[in-house]
Amino acid sequence: MRTQAKIPLPEKIGKYEIARVIGRGTTSTVYLAREPGSLNEIAIKVAMPDILKDPERGKLYTHLFLNEASLVGKLSHPYIVQIYNAVVSGPTYYIVMEYVPGGTLQEYCVPWKLPSIENVVEIIFKCTRALDFAFRIGITHRDIKPANILVSSMTLESVDIKISDFGAALVDTPDRTQVSGIGSPAYMSPQQVMELPLNYQTDIYSLGVVMYQLLTGQLPFQGTTNYNIVYQIINTDPKPPSLIRGEIPEILDHIVAKAMCKETSGRYATWEEFSQDLAQFSRQNFSHLFTGDFSDNEKINVLRGLGFFSAFSDTEIFEVLPFSQWSDFPSDSVILRDGESSGSFCILLEGQAKVSKNGKILGLLTAGESFGEIPAISKAQKIYSADITALTDVKALMIRNEALQQVSETCRMHFYLAFLETFATRLSLAQIRLSS
Repeated sequence: MRTQAKIPLPEKIGKYEIARVIGRGTTSTVYLAREPGSLNEIAIKVAMPDILKDPERGKLYTHLFLNEASLVGKLSHPYIVQIYNAVVSGPTYYIVMEYVPGGTLQEYCVPWKLPSIENVVEIIFKCTRALDFAFRIGITHRDIKPANILVSSMTLESVDIKISDFGAALVDTPDRTQVSGIGSPAYMSPQQVMELPLNYQTDIYSLGVVMYQLLTGQLPFQGTTNYNIVYQIINTDPKPPSLIRGEIPEILDHIVAKAMCKETSGRYATWEEFSQDLAQFSRQNFSHLFTGDFSDNEKINVLRGLGFFSAFSDTEIFEVLPFSQWSDFPSDSVILRDGESSGSFCILLEGQAKVSKNGKILGLLTAGESFGEIPAISKAQKIYSADITALTDVKALMIRNEALQQVSETCRMHFYLAFLETFATRLSLAQIRLSS
């Protein structure tokens, strides 16, 4: 049996100052690090040179490392660990990525530490949005499991997660190659264990297994050997989660079963469909308000009541929340200033505001109306063209312009349609004023 010698802690890797080891795997070591002169913490995954040169598996491990390194800058999503930089030449191969404090979902997959059902639904929902984003840019993860989902925080009100480790991902490129023999058998779809051509639906199946495990504290298929597990994946149906944990609503049995359907024709056809079922369940069962911080459920309920979001589904509203900021402005304060560089557009939640230019009032804004949106959709105009001032105490939703490029196409279309309706209303009112 081969034993690995203890690796001394380096002072630096490239320009990065190393603080400590935060993880070790079969093929790499992960360090906590900082850039020189910065307090921002990052994680650096360093490939083990001996493993990459292994005569049996070295070629495969090198492919996985280079595959993840190729995703630098492509996975910009609030529920995915960002990859900032990669060095794949010279004596040391390493990847620089976002540091997420906390552990993984693996520690919550035991009967004595299961998350609440509400938290499970939120975790899986957020994973569906992250994996849908990856799918839309041509990436299938192919190794979804609790150990690859990081948890930065978990409270009764909300869970913050980030999906990591895209080394096994299928990337939709002209030279796309599907490498076999990677992944974790217990989470593999029937198509993956049979080494059939794969698409995003293999991730849907794997996420269904993760949901099953978070709900019940056990895997749907168990065995003493991988062969036994693979046989069950292909040939048997798992016990419904509600038979293991009595408090689980029957509708979640159906959601898990659909995600884990052996045939792709019966599995969720899209990530959006999976998300919608989770959102509908959450809306029907967890619509109560929480004390303390404004919860995501509360925010969805508020936005759903505004005309601006009337055409948005719960899923599409949820997509926007990580990019948004809920702000209070006292009466007479300036919300947006004429001539300033724009980074966000706003939607008025409560109160009234005025639109003015050089001291002249151009219009009034009430709850549900947007403002500052032209720079978000115009390539030419990148500054605000008027002052927006609170006439009363105001609550406003501020959404970063970049969010429009990171949400789904349907969500983005609904924003554009809402903007068009706003512009049409403003034009109509201007014509009325001119003709009177």
